[in-house]
Amino acid sequence: MANVYNVLLALFPIVMAITLHEVAHGWVALKLGDPTAKHLGRLTANPIKHIDPIGTVVMPIVMLLVTGFAFGYAKPVPVDVRNFKHPQKDMALVALAGPFSNLVMAIFWMFILMLSYKYMPKSGISEAAQYIANVGVIINILLMVVNLLPILPLDGGRVVAGVLPFKWAVVYSRFERLGLLLVILLLFTGYLDKILTPMVQIVQKYLFGLFGLG
Repeated sequence: MANVYNVLLALFPIVMAITLHEVAHGWVALKLGDPTAKHLGRLTANPIKHIDPIGTVVMPIVMLLVTGFAFGYAKPVPVDVRNFKHPQKDMALVALAGPFSNLVMAIFWMFILMLSYKYMPKSGISEAAQYIANVGVIINILLMVVNLLPILPLDGGRVVAGVLPFKWAVVYSRFERLGLLLVILLLFTGYLDKILTPMVQIVQKYLFGLFGLG
């Protein structure tokens, strides 16, 4: 069980990961012709604009306190596909932007972790920095892997819908309402952990090796 101090330290990288994931969706949507997120003030790193009280605050804190592991989500950035020149393909690119942002943030936190190990003298400050960076690496890898699962409404599901022939994409999209139930079912049966853990470990091992921390 994580203590309150660790929870407070972990909140920064967790909220950052969730927030910038959504900003990335909105930013790519804007570049592809949809200004909806911009008009609603969602292209900002201010987490208040993206916070979902349950998914961004309560859920990560409770999971950290109970399991020592955190996960969460933010309010989805609104996207109007009617503004895209190529709705199906462009929506897939918007979906990919979220997991890609988490990969970039995982690399950023790995860089911070490397600096703290190699150049900071051992102290309470360096230990706090290493803890925050570790959480940042893990939460971003986890968010990336989870969101790449080919299940609607996750980003991976949006990508699949974007690359399928249109008539099959329409059929596939009809199962979106069942997607969240499927994720919950996989979570409570333990299968989600069996799917995610090896994938997270592979990415984590690669990044640690890349930065000479393996």
